[in-house]
This record gives sequence, structure tokens and C-alpha cells, in this order.
Amino acid sequence: MIKINQKSDSPLNHKTECLILPCPEEKKPGGTLKDVDTALNGTITTAFENKRFEGKSNQTLLLSCNGNLKADNLLLVGIGKTKDLTAEKICKASGTAAKLAEKSNFKSASAYLGCFEKIAKGPRYGEFAGAVAEGAGLALYHFDEYKSQDEKDAPPSRLQKLTLVAESKTKTAILTKSIDRAEKIVSAVHAARNLISHPGNTATPTYLADHAKKIARKSKITCKVLGKREMEKLGMGALLGVSRGSHEPPALIVLEYFGTAKKKAPTVIVGKGVTFDTGGISLKPGAGMDEMKMDMSGAATTLSTLQAIADLKLPVNVIGIVAAAENMPGGSAIKPGDILKSMSGKTIEVLNTDAEGRLVLADALTYAQRYKPKEVIDLATLTGAVIMALGHQAAAVIGTNPAMIKRLKESGDATGERVWELPLWEEFDKATKSDIADLKNIASPGVGAGSSMGAAFLKAFAGDQPWTHIDIAGTAWGEATAYTPKGASGYGVRLLIHYLEHRRTK
Repeated sequence: MIKINQKSDSPLNHKTECLILPCPEEKKPGGTLKDVDTALNGTITTAFENKRFEGKSNQTLLLSCNGNLKADNLLLVGIGKTKDLTAEKICKASGTAAKLAEKSNFKSASAYLGCFEKIAKGPRYGEFAGAVAEGAGLALYHFDEYKSQDEKDAPPSRLQKLTLVAESKTKTAILTKSIDRAEKIVSAVHAARNLISHPGNTATPTYLADHAKKIARKSKITCKVLGKREMEKLGMGALLGVSRGSHEPPALIVLEYFGTAKKKAPTVIVGKGVTFDTGGISLKPGAGMDEMKMDMSGAATTLSTLQAIADLKLPVNVIGIVAAAENMPGGSAIKPGDILKSMSGKTIEVLNTDAEGRLVLADALTYAQRYKPKEVIDLATLTGAVIMALGHQAAAVIGTNPAMIKRLKESGDATGERVWELPLWEEFDKATKSDIADLKNIASPGVGAGSSMGAAFLKAFAGDQPWTHIDIAGTAWGEATAYTPKGASGYGVRLLIHYLEHRRTK
């Protein structure tokens, strides 16, 4: 992970390989940018006149300073109109600039924050500075663990250090706090991306359990792992049913963090941890099946959120529960038409073994009731239908408490990890009823609304407290963006941290 530090200096006198200058959208250079332009003999003015750079969001301009500044190179990055500026827009701009700096083979860079001192008052300055650090840290993620390096090949270029440069020394304490917070969040998101990126023959349920134990040891939080025998005693027939076709043993992983009085009811976060999903007997098509290592993204987000909560020492009580299993078409695998008995006592007719996520979550949600939670949030790569509805731009949020959904949407907008509400109508509840058992794991043909149907099934196990289901199938994995790589995004960690930080103030 990139090392981030700070310094007080002038952009004209700051020595660095690459000076990154965030620039608001303007018709011509103004303020600090005008001073820099004068030093560069009007080069930036020419770029404005030729519309090569105007400060529009994520627009970039890389210039060689040719000895006119102490910096070797100048990288302008647009942050858009000042009146529309948000931390998320700065995060994207910073990620865009950091990627370009690294692609340009710079080993170190500095980001000058002078423009934020003029347009951000009070805590917003710290928020904007943190967004610069966070955007760069998130953007400069690499997963190279399985690549062998030929001795003749040069190692890939990496941007190793970023310095945040303030105009005034009075900002030192604010920057220290902002950088510390950003680094802890970036570390947690990177951890989630790593878990998702590992192949299924590495990231097994046992591997997830061992990772959770490492988080607990480092953060001094409690971890317990229930194996097959403990789950059998509890009657977790749904989770155990999914794992039956695999040689990998399942695990129910529980992390307990108490940041305030233990008598206060906790928020429980439940993550789907299907470490590889073949579909089981209802086998998936071969094309793209390799990506089904990401079917444990909800688990990765849950574990990494607990890591971030502990690192940030948030004054909240949070329980993380991961239902981990591998879905394989072995000789002992469940078959379409089989009936499973869940921990809740409800029976489930399995009409499609590829609708397995809701089965493992059913028992995990029932187990969550042991904590008498004030609210429950589950995250899962549950349905392909959510991609049809929302693409890769937002996760679906479906639940029983409008106020909770509203707060999650606000946190999603603030962090760029957006959610969009889908309905949970009574007709969907009825469509989950089985003719020969209590429930069936998919609706009858023609019902449609796959994401809402999955949530309606989970609702039967979610309890009476406020509950929200977040379907992350479209957001957990995809193409690269300003600060996410191609592949695993680590979606949900920043969303939940923002939610929990603001939830306690409500």
C-alpha cells in the first residue's frame, strides 16, 4: 500500500517528481494556478485556450516543468465546479491522478491542497484532504500474488509515496487525522479485494476463518468459528445442505466488536461466503464460471468492515457473521426437489441448487437473532437479476425499515458506493411459499423480479428488528473505474463505515 505523509510548502518551491494540482473548473487559470502558469511562461493558459484542460471532473494535463518549478513535473487534475464539489468527486479525481502518475513511472508524487483551504471551511477541509489520500490509496491497488517475475523483466513501476502538501502549518493536526483514517479504510478495502481475488483453491471456507482469526488477534476483538459438528447441533440444515457436495468443510464465522457498553444492542452484519459457486447440480454454464470465486464478496466486505471498525475504534457494537461454504456438484450434493430444514425450523424446498446464497444466509440470519440486534444488514452477491435492473452502477437495497434504507442511500451517495431501493411487496412473500414445504428457494417461472424474490425469501429468516438486504452482485466485481481495479472492487466497506459513523448520531 502506498505510503502517505504530509508537509507544509509552496507549490512553487516544493521539490518532487510530480506535483499534483487539483483544479476547479474555470475559464482561465486563477489563484495558485495562475502563479504556477506565470512560472511556466503561460503554458497552462494556452492549454485552457485550446481546451486541452479546463478543470472539468477527472480531466488531466501532465506537463514537464523544465526547471521552472522545483517540481520535475506538474499534473493538473480537474475537480469540476466548486459549487458542486464533494469528497467523492475529489476521491475520483485523486484516483485518476494517482493512476496517471504511476503509469508515467513516477515513484513519488505530491498533491497540493491549497485550493481546498480556500473553498472548504471547518471539517470539510479534513474531509477533502482525506478524500485525496483515500482516492490515491484505493486507486493504487495491485494483486500480483500469483505472478512470477522473469529475471530479465523489469519489475512493474509503482508509485510508492504520496505527500499531501498544505499551504499552512496550521493544518498539520487535521492532515494527520485525515491521513490516518484514510489509510485504515484503504487497508480494509484492499483486504476485501485480496480475499475476493484469491482463487477458490486458496480462499476456501477454512481460509476465510483463518483470516478472521488474524483480524481478531490484531484488533483484539472476539472471533469464533463454528464447524460442521457445531452447525449440526444447531440444526443449520440449509447451510450444511449447500456444502454437502464439496470436500471443503463449511464454516460459520463470527466476529464480535464492542466499542461501547455491551448492554447496547449491536448492529449485525451478515455476509454470504460461498467461496466458489459452480451452481451445484443446477450447474452454471462454463463461460465465466471462473469469476464465481467472487461469490464470497459479501463475506469479504463483512470481515473487512469489522477490521476497519476496530482500527478506527468506532464507539459502536457490531457483530459480523459469515456463512462460508463451497457449492459443488458432488455425489452427496443436494438435488432439485430436495427439502432442507433450516436452523429456524422452517423447511425449504430446493428447486434450484444455484440459488444457494439465500440458503446459507437463512441460517446465518437466524443465528444473528442470538445477539438481540437493533438492526441487521446482510450483503450478498445474490442474483444476476440485480445486474439487469441496476447494471454495475449501484447495489440493490431491500428491507423492512424505510429510515434505515434512507440512511444507507445517503451513505451510498456520500461514498460513491451507491444503493437503490427495490420493492418488497406482499406478492413476493406469497411467491416464496412451497406446496410441500414452508418455502421454496426460487419462485415459479414467470414471476420475475429475481432480486426482490431473493430478498422476500430472506425476510422469512431476518427477524422482527429493522433488516436490510444489499444485493452486491453487480458492484462487487467489474471493470476498472477511477479508483477501483478491474475485478474485485471491495464494495461495501466504505458504505458501511460511513453508515455506522453517522448511525450513532441519529
